[in-house]
Amino acid sequence: MQGPELIVGLDIGTTKICTVVGEVSGTETNIIGIGTHPSVGLRKGVVVNIESTVESIKKAVEEAELMAGCEISSVYVGIAGGHIIGFNSHGIIAVKGSEITQHDVDRVIDAARAVAIPMDREVIHVLPQEFIVDDQPGIQNPVGMDGVRLETKIHIVTGAVASAHNIVKCVNRAGLDVCDIILESLASGESVLTREEKDLGTVLLDLGGGTTDLAIFHRNNIRHTFVLALGGNNLTNDVSIGLRAPMAEAEKIKKKYGSCLSSLISGDETIEVPGMGGHKPRKLSRQILGEILEPRMEEMFTLLKREIERSGMENLITSGAVVTGGSALLEGVTDIAEPILDLPVRLGKPLGISGLVDVVNNPMYATGVGLVLFGARNRPETKFRIRDSNIFNRIINRMKRWVQDII
Repeated sequence: MQGPELIVGLDIGTTKICTVVGEVSGTETNIIGIGTHPSVGLRKGVVVNIESTVESIKKAVEEAELMAGCEISSVYVGIAGGHIIGFNSHGIIAVKGSEITQHDVDRVIDAARAVAIPMDREVIHVLPQEFIVDDQPGIQNPVGMDGVRLETKIHIVTGAVASAHNIVKCVNRAGLDVCDIILESLASGESVLTREEKDLGTVLLDLGGGTTDLAIFHRNNIRHTFVLALGGNNLTNDVSIGLRAPMAEAEKIKKKYGSCLSSLISGDETIEVPGMGGHKPRKLSRQILGEILEPRMEEMFTLLKREIERSGMENLITSGAVVTGGSALLEGVTDIAEPILDLPVRLGKPLGISGLVDVVNNPMYATGVGLVLFGARNRPETKFRIRDSNIFNRIINRMKRWVQDII
């Protein structure tokens, strides 16, 4: 009997770096360790200081190692940032024999991903949405079916080469191998969405510190992805300017007293704002804080609503929206989102895990837990380091072996 396998997710965020250690045995995932450390060296999901990022990664990993009582050598890493672009593509081939084989599936996916991509961008994910056999749509796995023509619709996620390489370089310098690079909204979907929600159609909104990730799921597949370069840091910045408070204090005030709806706050509630430059602390109405946060949250959800409409997939979102991520912890997030999105909205917390459930039962750990669950379901044959000639080609080859017959 083979023992449980350790799988580690590393969520490199703009405000925090989170390491989640999972013990996978069969279909069960047991969370046995978690480590977090403030993120220094990233801006809007992109590395701007390698040394600071490496140190933050090391500290988060050490904390998780102590809790789990193990040594971490390889991780699944999340990627986000404004440079991420997702688009849909379509491929069609003639079936060589009377029966569709895995070789035909590989060929049609290869045909669909044969699109022009700029030199400074690389493919991160190729996600099949559905197959069409002789005009019969909605097929998830066509292998073994009879047909003469095979089509597929796929979703391609691309990222800036430099940004992705810098993330892998930071992880390698921290002494770790990278098993795979995973889009953070895809990982969050693994942990917070139910199978019914993915099947009926839902939109996932991951409100992070530097970015907000949007992903639309339908029929158990991802249909659309988008990254908005606004997040919790913009809220903190607004609070800092509006209350004339240092950024560190503004973050504490936002977390402790922040509310997205000023109408939820009673008029007699007050907060104490530390003075800057030797000035005395001031007492202000808590409603002022709500009046600062509410317009920014409205702006973010309005932009996300506009993106859903631009994608043309609003009719696919049957079960509503799920909001997750650290910024989703603000009071009134679901209340402000529902009228703007015109959808039922719920708060997303990690599902389908055991072990340290009480610790990770929080939207801020959705991506870290999701990376572990994604790794448990998609285990790679190889690991890679930044010195490899083309890390993204190795990801693609490993995931589907799409180019096995091309020389």
